Order: sequence, then structure tokens, then C-alpha cells
Amino acid sequence: MHATEQMARMRLVYAAAGLDEADLAADWFTQFQRWFDEAVAAGLQEPNAMVLATASRDGVVSGRTVLAKTVDAAGVVFYTNYESAKSRDIAENPSVAVTFPWYGLHRQVQVRGVASQVTRAETEAYWALRPRGSQIGAWASPQSAVIGSRAELDALQLAAEERFGGLDAAAPGAVPVPAPEHWGGWRIAPHTIEFWQGRTDRLHDRLRFRRIDGSLGPADDGRWVVERLAP
Repeated sequence: MHATEQMARMRLVYAAAGLDEADLAADWFTQFQRWFDEAVAAGLQEPNAMVLATASRDGVVSGRTVLAKTVDAAGVVFYTNYESAKSRDIAENPSVAVTFPWYGLHRQVQVRGVASQVTRAETEAYWALRPRGSQIGAWASPQSAVIGSRAELDALQLAAEERFGGLDAAAPGAVPVPAPEHWGGWRIAPHTIEFWQGRTDRLHDRLRFRRIDGSLGPADDGRWVVERLAP
């Protein structure tokens, strides 16, 4: 059977309990935390994975999966190379969207907002939690740049390992790996957050928190309205 025909015939019944306005938390962040905890409890793989959509100044759209490392009342934070393609897009056009695809629970959460760099102190604090290999990898990779081969990347990795004394922090000659100046976090300050719950017959529940004044601010400042969207 051709892949197109296979796709056309694919059906999955979403029979989970619905999402009612009366069931929502008072603010979007508390509701997100509730659903995130349930995703973790359900054993979903990498529940902090999210699909990030960006657009260049010319409107060329790109999407990729990244990992959220903080979600709080101020927004959603992820970390990356500031010279990467995604960072270049954000520098030109800070309007972004992310989707947490929790397929195993027939749920997704979509966040739309404006991205800005986190403070250097926040970057340093998160950097200290990263494994040493990941720290060295951030120095080794010219993220999004064209490279000639895997061997070239391996050579860059080896050079970075030698620079900092190897992957073992306790080895003789090993030195702490600092966070590169070209690496850090982006915080997405949301203006809409949609909670999507799959239902039968494709009549899904979609409840959206939306800022009513068009400005950005914390999740609990009272300037939000909840709207139900047609599926």
C-alpha cells in the first residue's frame, strides 16, 4: 500500500475525558504544570520536548524540536547557540510559537509569544547543570553551519575536549568549561496559550488563555481571558 493511501486510512479514536472551563486552573501556568505532571506520571518520553516555529524577516518559516528547560509565570525558556538558524530568525522576528505534543495523552499545548534573551546569570545557572560532554559539545559545534563531513565534526569535538582537558572533570589537567558568549537562553513571553484535548469524532476541546490588553506580563496578573475555540 502506498504511503499516501496508508496515511488517508489512518484513524485513532480520541476517547479521553474532555476539558471543561470549570476544570481549568485559574492561570495558564498552573494549568500547564498540572498537565505536565500528568505527562510525566504517564511515562511520556521527553515531555519537555516542544516544536519551535520561527520565521525570518522575509517570512520564511522553520520548525524544529527543542527542549524546554523552564516554564513559569514569565514564560517558556529554552537554550541554544545564539548563532544558530533559530536564533538568527528570532533576532530578526521575535514572534514565535511552540507546541508540546503529548500524543500519548491525546493532548497538546500551544504557546505563542515574543522571545527575548534571558539574563546571563540565568544562562550560567542552567549551564552549570549540563553534563560536561554537553558543555564541550556546545563549544565544538558551529550550529547550523555547513560542514564537510562527520569526521570534521568529530575533529572539532576532539579539539574542544583537548582545550578543556577531556570529558572527565576529575582527570589531571581538566578545567571547568565556561558557557560560551554565543550560547544562552531564549524566553518566550506568551500572549496566548491553548490547551487542546482530543475528543471523539474530531470534536476536540480547545481552551485558550489570551491576554486581553495585548501587552506581555506574568501569568497571574489578571489580564487574561479564557476562550473556547471550535475544533
